[in-house]
Amino acid sequence: MGLKGKRIALISENRYEWEVAYLAVCCGTGIVVPLDKALPANEIEGLIIRSEVEAIFYSEKYDEIMANIQKKGNTKLKYFISMNLEKNEFNKFSQKEITQKGEELVNSGNREFIDAKINNEEMSIMLFTSGTTNRSKAVMLSHKNICTNILDIRATFEPDETDRFLSFLPLHHTFECTVGYLYPVSIGASIVFSKGVRHIANELKDFKITGMVCVPVVFERMYDKLIKAVEEKGKLASVKKGIKISNGLLKIGIDVKRKLFKEIHENLGGKLRILVAGGAALDKEKEKGFWDLGFNVLQGYGLTETSPVIAAELTHRKRLGSIGKKFLSVEVKIDEPNEEGIGELLVKGDSIMLGYYDNEEANREAFTEDGWFRTGDLAKIDKDGYIYITGRKKFVIILKNGKNIYPEEIETLINKSELVKECMVFGMPTEDDNVTLSVKIVYNKEYIEEMYGSISEQEIREKVWNWVKEVNKTMPKYKYVKKLLLTDEELVKTTTLKIKRNIEMEKILK
Repeated sequence: MGLKGKRIALISENRYEWEVAYLAVCCGTGIVVPLDKALPANEIEGLIIRSEVEAIFYSEKYDEIMANIQKKGNTKLKYFISMNLEKNEFNKFSQKEITQKGEELVNSGNREFIDAKINNEEMSIMLFTSGTTNRSKAVMLSHKNICTNILDIRATFEPDETDRFLSFLPLHHTFECTVGYLYPVSIGASIVFSKGVRHIANELKDFKITGMVCVPVVFERMYDKLIKAVEEKGKLASVKKGIKISNGLLKIGIDVKRKLFKEIHENLGGKLRILVAGGAALDKEKEKGFWDLGFNVLQGYGLTETSPVIAAELTHRKRLGSIGKKFLSVEVKIDEPNEEGIGELLVKGDSIMLGYYDNEEANREAFTEDGWFRTGDLAKIDKDGYIYITGRKKFVIILKNGKNIYPEEIETLINKSELVKECMVFGMPTEDDNVTLSVKIVYNKEYIEEMYGSISEQEIREKVWNWVKEVNKTMPKYKYVKKLLLTDEELVKTTTLKIKRNIEMEKILK
């Protein structure tokens, strides 16, 4: 179709056709541009224009958007390829029919696709970071970047062709694409596409899922539901006793956890053993809770710009609160560490992006003069090489007295109460150029109704504020939260459930 070397976009829910199209483009030496399925129509159009794609694969959910883009004619798109159409139509193509024609060509001896020469150091994947069209950056990745990361993952984790992964996070996101798709395919494992968060419990059982890659908030909710079910059956005391016994036996090399907590494992399908968390820090207590019950919870860390994983835990190499050790192919160091050893985490290696497309200013900011990539995350590394992420550099709240406050640390403590659905800690600017440490809390409406019945907004505020005061008591005074904003409206988040702090701050400061 004349698309060799051209840019080709993908947009749909997680499905087989998306994955086939992704590899077809990459292996045919095209440049694949995965787009965020949750973006509004104007942002999808904006990214299509910015990326200069000449073809797009899409599911029927986007029929209307694509029809409007086609009418406007303001993009470089020549081919609109539907994942749902059975046959080609006059203005759009069927992925099924294209696949059949490709198969016929291969069967007739045409080896043009099979023998296509890949330059593994050129841009083959263009990924847009989270954010609006104007603010998102286009990350350029090569085959070498991605394959280096897959080999690092294979050297770290132990799954094999008998494993079955549940694909839940959006495939356009590099964490799901590399760790939840390309890595399982590389070892011959199976992938099951989830229909959504409400279906996960049934899918784990129905498809006998053994592994799952997800963001911490999903695993934390799973853990809360597990414990709640144990409590409702009046078995919490016996489970706690079992944990003490099994942890004692583990010290002498005897692992009876899966047998001892068989009923709990059966609630999650009976086969689930590997939970890989990434995208944010997993709550320490819940991570330990999963381990105590016999689930293998491993944290990974990385960014879109690093293909994505930089470091991860191993089953037998864990330290609670850390993200494990760096991958084999990367170098890491802390830039300008303070007295606690905390500074910006810098990385180097073959999995680090080629750069941001058409954005020299962003490239200058992203790399040091000697080629280290700035992650933007604050971290410390212990004497054994375990890395601990302490927060985002740009989110650090700096008080007038020079004290640094990492909002994520306080958010983790506030989120421990069932009164709190989610929260965001921030510095509210004051007239004297200082900030008041503040928190915006989304209260848990269902829990409050269940526990206290119909109570007023003021009573809810008192209960939540009393909890914040309890959290304050556990910290030094300069970290005390002094102002509370309360709402039942969810915070604005990316498709990987990270809070969009800049948008939330704009709303707060209006």
